[in-house]
Amino acid sequence: MRRHELSDAQWELIADLMPRTGRHGGGRWRDHRQVVNGLMWKLCTGAQWRDLPERYGPWQTVYERLTRWRREGLFDTILDRLRLKLNAGGLIDLDLWCIDSTSVRASRSAAEARKKGPQEPDDHALGLSRGGFGSKIHLVSDSAGLPLGFTLTPGQRHEVPAFEPTLMAVRLPSPRGRPRTRPKHLAGDKAYSYRPVFAYLRRRHIRPIIPPRTGGNMGKGCARSFDPDLYRRRNAIERCVGWLKGCRSIATRHEKLAVNFSAMVKLAFMRQYLRTLRPSDRI
Repeated sequence: MRRHELSDAQWELIADLMPRTGRHGGGRWRDHRQVVNGLMWKLCTGAQWRDLPERYGPWQTVYERLTRWRREGLFDTILDRLRLKLNAGGLIDLDLWCIDSTSVRASRSAAEARKKGPQEPDDHALGLSRGGFGSKIHLVSDSAGLPLGFTLTPGQRHEVPAFEPTLMAVRLPSPRGRPRTRPKHLAGDKAYSYRPVFAYLRRRHIRPIIPPRTGGNMGKGCARSFDPDLYRRRNAIERCVGWLKGCRSIATRHEKLAVNFSAMVKLAFMRQYLRTLRPSDRI
C-alpha cells in the first residue's frame, strides 16, 4: 500500500457502494479502488490533474469519475454510511459541536468558469476579501475535531449569513431512526456573537457557547449562557481546519466549479472518517 492509498480494511467499508456496471449497463469500469486511490493522491498532494501518476490510470478517467460520482450523489451516500458507523460506535460527540470558517485562496486556474448545472452558484463561491481572491469554508465539527458538515461561500461573505445553512448541513444518521441534527451546546468565536445567531439557537434549544463582543448588546441571557470551560474545547475546530488544509487540494482551490471543490472537501471528510474507523491504517 502506497502513501495516501486506502488499506484493505478501509476499502471494505465502502466497496459495496461502488457502481457495478458501465454507464449504459454494459462494458466494464476501470477498477474503482484504483480511481479512489488516485483521488486521494490528488486530494493530499494538490498536484495538477495532468500530473496524476500512471498507476492510477488516465487522469481524464479519474477526473470524469469525480464529476460523475458527484452528480450521482455517491460521496453523500458514502459519508452517510461512515457517519452511521461512527455514530453507532460512539465516536461522535453529540453534546458539544464547534463552528468556524476558514478562507481558501484560489489559484488563477479557478477563475473564468461558465455556469454549469442548477447546483452551481453564479459566483462559483469565489470573491475578493482581505485574504485575497478565493472561497470561504464554513465548518462544523464535534469536540474531538471530527468534521460533521460544511457550506461554501465567496471569500468576502460574513459568518452570520452562512450560520444557519452550515448547521442545517449536519445530518448524522442514527441506528435508532431519526438523524441527529443538533447538539446540546454549540461553541463559536465572537464572529457569531449576533442576535440572529442567538435567536436561532434559542429556537432549536441549543445552548450557545459564544463570547460576547466588546461593546455588543446581546442581553444578559447570552452572557449567562457563556461557559468558559466549555469554550476552551473550541480549539477542536481549529485542529479540524488544520488537518483539512493539510489536504493540499483544499488549502488552495484549483477547481473552477464550486460543486467540484465541494466534492474534494467531501473526499477529505471521507478520508478522515476512514482514518477514525480504522486508526491502524493511516492514509
